[in-house]
Amino acid sequence: MSENTCPILLTGGRGAVATHLLALLHAGGHPVRVASRAPERLRVPAGVPAIACDLRDPATFPAALSGVGAVFLYAEAARIGEFVDAAVTAGVQHIVLLSSASVLGAGAAGDPLARAHLDVETALLAAPIATTLLRPGSFASNAAAWSWPIRAGRPVSLPYPDAHTDPLHERDLAEAARTVLTDPRHRGGHFHLTGPQSLTFRRQLDVIGAITGRSATIAHVSPQEWKREMSEHIPGPYADALVDFWRSHDGRPVPLTDAVERLTGHTPRPFATWVGDHVADFTG
Repeated sequence: MSENTCPILLTGGRGAVATHLLALLHAGGHPVRVASRAPERLRVPAGVPAIACDLRDPATFPAALSGVGAVFLYAEAARIGEFVDAAVTAGVQHIVLLSSASVLGAGAAGDPLARAHLDVETALLAAPIATTLLRPGSFASNAAAWSWPIRAGRPVSLPYPDAHTDPLHERDLAEAARTVLTDPRHRGGHFHLTGPQSLTFRRQLDVIGAITGRSATIAHVSPQEWKREMSEHIPGPYADALVDFWRSHDGRPVPLTDAVERLTGHTPRPFATWVGDHVADFTG
């Protein structure tokens, strides 16, 4: 069986990126199977296999990878060595990794958010499998964390409201992934993907208010107050890394790239488009 007729395995099948990627690949006639720790909760088109694959459980790897030609892989470092070994044994030819632009920073090795992605990249690049790296900056969907206080009419707590990010729509990321999975010209590339604009959190909240009709106020809190507020949701080292990143971009635009346009043929969708696609998140 040639690689082109082997199925593409999508890990993290319940995630927004994998969901959009599945729709694109299925519409294009590409054979695909979708993996999740809870495959019974997946919603997939008729004829698309939904299978169990827990990236922390190597016992699930062989069956998920059997007969697969390519993999769209979420960056889970815990058992990446075993995953690579299973992929090599299964004859996988190409892995597209959803990594992070955080690995590009000078202090990536000491940043727990970046280090997890960097460890996965290192393991894949050392393996005898073609590896393509997708390194998005900031996900537009990060703004969904503000949906609860906005729906409740409460202020959004921010330690650095004028910190810049580059919100990237999950549909653009899925389209970029579809391209590198199906077009051999991009195989082995390393792509830093950004949204079309560098926007402060303050400006993003203004956009949300204008589109949803739900005005959002800001509670300018200290980094320590924000970390205490988020302690049940974000482990301390990761919260520290986020705060450090925001501090470094407080009032400073982040650099933008043309990688999305090169891979998809169109400019990235603006943050306002993402908000328009997710109005219900903020209005209930």
